[in-house]
Order: sequence, then structure tokens, then C-alpha cells
Amino acid sequence: MDYGAIDLHKRYTWIRLVTADGVVTLERRVPTTREALTAAFGGRRPARVLIESSTESEWVAQTIEACGHEVIVASPGYALMYGHRDPHIKTDRRDVVALAEACRHGIYRAAHRVSAGQRQRRRELKIRELLVRQRTALINLLRAELRQEGLRLRSCAAERVARQYRVLALPHPRRESLAPVVAGLEDLDDAMAASTAALTAAAQADPVVRRLQTAPGIGPITALTFRAVLDDVERFADARSVAAYLGLVPKEESSGARQHKGAITKAGPPGLRTLLVQASWTVWRQKTGRGALHAWGDRLAARRGKRVAVVALARRLGRILYAMWRDGQDYRGQPA
Repeated sequence: MDYGAIDLHKRYTWIRLVTADGVVTLERRVPTTREALTAAFGGRRPARVLIESSTESEWVAQTIEACGHEVIVASPGYALMYGHRDPHIKTDRRDVVALAEACRHGIYRAAHRVSAGQRQRRRELKIRELLVRQRTALINLLRAELRQEGLRLRSCAAERVARQYRVLALPHPRRESLAPVVAGLEDLDDAMAASTAALTAAAQADPVVRRLQTAPGIGPITALTFRAVLDDVERFADARSVAAYLGLVPKEESSGARQHKGAITKAGPPGLRTLLVQASWTVWRQKTGRGALHAWGDRLAARRGKRVAVVALARRLGRILYAMWRDGQDYRGQPA
């Protein structure tokens, strides 16, 4: 078997293949297209090819695999992978040489490759997240412009803002200037409604997502996002590793007898972390049906304050969701 690597970039990519003894059999700079990569790898004897994880790594990996090769998508944060590169001189060609040697010697940390189904789900959720941000931006602009006229929109759900605006007594020139904002807001309301309906139906059709929604504060969007982000529950050793992956564990700087823990790391996917914090606020504000989870949060808030308790509750929710998925069990809350 040969060994190789790709230093992947948007326009051009370096390719290097070597034998088990390190003899170079291919070294070339090609355009980053399916056609060029297929021409370079097609018809060659099987090779193991290393690619750094990136936005475009999955389609490149699939293209090379279609040519009959094994592809390793590796975490770029693994410093030992670049041990054969001079740290003082960095070029794309030197990078591909270092990666090819890392592949030949097995010095890499493979990254998780998301399944096709959850890649599609992530795409749908990202689009919805973008629609939410755009709608929020338009609502904030509309409210600010109306305040300049001494007018205010009443607090209401985002999808009712355009309706609230329509009943305001606003001079015609001002209403005309704000017409594009309101039209854009109404279009986004329609797009959001369609996206939410489709995602809610997808959540209902997925048994894992249905199970996750039995936990307090967890709705279809949060459950779908948790499912899509983790993708494969078995790739995590335990609930603690899931909390660390989600960036919900505290930073730590300890040495000797000195121990110091700070704010959460905020590593990993920010969208899911935000949703879990929002879910924990929902749990915190719940008035009826409060159980052991709520009591735990209340005790922590008495010692550390409400905000710390809510973030800790988000971490606990993430661990609970992982355990429910791993064990195939619905949420079973205990009385307070």
C-alpha cells in the first residue's frame, strides 16, 4: 500500500504519494475540482490518503474513495502530525510532505466524519439559524426606527411583529421608507414557518429525537440539533466527554496545590450550546411539575448565583440527553 496526503485549499491543492519506504510516486499541484482529483488518483494502486478536516474535506474524501483509496480525515489541531515540517518555514508543499510522512508513520488523530443524513440535517438547521438571525436583525432595525418617531411596538412573538406594525399610526413617507423592512420581515416569517414545520415533522419521524424531547425544556429544534451535532453517540466515552465537547465545562488552571476554575471553555459547536442554555432557562422558570433537576438547580443558585446555576443546568441537560440516547431510555424525572 502507498501512503499520501492532500494539502487542501479552495483553488489549488498539493498531492503527494509515497511508498511504504518513503519513495515518492506522485507529487503534484492540481486544481481543487472533482475532475482534477479523479484524474490524479484514478487508476493507481490502493493508497491511504490523509486530509485535514475542513469545510471541503468530505466531498474531497468521497471523490478519492470513489477511486478505490482509503481516506483518513484528520484533526488539524494534532500538532504531532506536523513533526516533519520545519516550524520556521511554512509552504503548502512542505505541509503536504509533513502530512504524507504522518500518514506513512500513523501519526495522526482521525476526526469524526458525519453521516450523510446528519450532514443534511445540519444544513437545514444552519439555514433556520440564519433565518432567525436575519429576522432578529430586521426586528431590531424596525423597533429602532420607530423609536425615532416616538412609537414603540408592544412585546410579542417575532412572527407577530409585522402585524403589530400594521396598526401603528405612522406618517406615509415614514411608512413608505420602512416598507422594504416589513416586506423582508414577512418573507422571513413565511420561510421560518416552512422551516419549522419541516423540522418538526423530521423530529417526529426520528425515534432518537422523540426520546430526547421527553427531557424538560427540550423541544424539537434542540433535540434535532443535539442529534445532528453528536451524530454517533458511541463515539463519546461518557457524559463528561460530551460536556467537554460542547464547551460547557469550566476552564482550569491548576498547578501543585493551587487550583483555579474559571468560566466555561465555550469550545465546540456554539449553536447547540446556546440552545441548551435556553433550555435550561426554560427549566429554571418552570412553575409546575418541578422535580429533582429543578431542586438541584435551586440549591446551586443559592450557593453560586442564578447565572452560574443556569449554565451548570445546561451542562447537566447535555449529560442527561447523552445518557438517554446511549441507554435508549426516556427521561424519568425524580420528585424534588
